Amino acid sequence: MSSFTPEPIKRRRLYQDVMERILAVVKETGLQPGDLLPSERELMNLYKVGRPAVREALQNLARIGLISLNPGERASVAAPNFTNLMQTVSLTTSGILRNSDRSLEELKEARLIFEIQMVRLAAERATKENIERLEDRHAAHVASLSDLSQFMHHDMLFHREIAQMTGNSIFPVLSEALISWLGEFYQHLVRIIGAEELTLTEHAAILEGIKRRDADMAEQALRAHLTRANSLYRRLTEGER
Repeated sequence: MSSFTPEPIKRRRLYQDVMERILAVVKETGLQPGDLLPSERELMNLYKVGRPAVREALQNLARIGLISLNPGERASVAAPNFTNLMQTVSLTTSGILRNSDRSLEELKEARLIFEIQMVRLAAERATKENIERLEDRHAAHVASLSDLSQFMHHDMLFHREIAQMTGNSIFPVLSEALISWLGEFYQHLVRIIGAEELTLTEHAAILEGIKRRDADMAEQALRAHLTRANSLYRRLTEGER
């Protein structure tokens, strides 16, 4: 028979119970986005709890995108969306990545696979207007070369613009999240001499593949870009140990 390690059961906090009650009511009554919830005072009376528990419950529900809070107004049901979901998991993801080299390697692999398919769709689906916007993104990226933080920001915008070209509303959110998670740990990558210019050259090759509507060319350029970046990531992490 396996042994159990004695460990006290933690008491739930009041606000967690209030959150569950509110979510249950929203589900059971079929409240729709925009519908108002009871006031703080009404919730206090309904659940026999103090204002701090109610406010903490509402703030947590707002943080995960399930309700909307505006000063001086009653809380309302929010429309769930993928952006809210990614914001909710970002802190957890960052914690996992911070403590696991394997997770970082898996994230880089996931980004490569995701962006390869993304750029192929972009090459196939991009409109003239899409391509013009991507050209503008690339030009802005070139212009930001002297400012590290702006350079990184425009790098993300370039990839996000490619995601927009696919017509899939989930792709831009995923692209931005993947780049942000990696960038949190490797902001110093672009400080390597020559890395900025190389990044811009690689982006130009990706842009050219999309402009030609050549999915194979776009994929090859994107694969070379991310594979080169991943090898630099690996060298940096090995050098830091």
